[in-house]
Amino acid sequence: MKIKKTTNSLVSYIKLFIDNDIFEKDILNAASLFSNILLNKNNFLVKENDICNYFCFIENGILQHSITVLNEEKTSYLALKNSVTTSLSSFLNKVPSRKSIKAISDCNLWVIDFETFSDLVKNNKGFNQFYSKLIEKQICLIDDYRIDLLTLTPEERYKKLLVNETKLLQEVPLHYLASFLGISTRHMSRIRKNIK
Repeated sequence: MKIKKTTNSLVSYIKLFIDNDIFEKDILNAASLFSNILLNKNNFLVKENDICNYFCFIENGILQHSITVLNEEKTSYLALKNSVTTSLSSFLNKVPSRKSIKAISDCNLWVIDFETFSDLVKNNKGFNQFYSKLIEKQICLIDDYRIDLLTLTPEERYKKLLVNETKLLQEVPLHYLASFLGISTRHMSRIRKNIK
């Protein structure tokens, strides 16, 4: 892992969640505390049963969140460019991660450790507002995803991805998308063929 300092992409991302400009210094201060890590394809940010040490912003690349069920890898989430991710329970509580987070393409990540993160949440009003808004957004997305899994057919979930998540369809290999949608790669191929 190679390290360098600060990015405008991270500053811009944090600003998406902040209501006004009074936190400009806070945002710049928070962003300056992130370190850059280059994570090569197929390397892990965290492996299942290890402690997740970082909260990270993805400047470039894709991170796959996965679990192993009956010796089969299942994708639970795909984190794309210009988003943040971590194994949150592991990161916050210093417990073994229930999932792995792996680079499925070369990734340029900006990371902070737990101590820095905690200090920012407690003492940096701008970062605190960013984190609160981020968690609200993520809870809404998780809720929608869970409802979709229960109420939509695989075809309907794929169509929804076509409308709402075109970047996923363009950037993520088919077998990861199929796993994310809860279907086999073969079924995914049929769906794509029938919907085009």
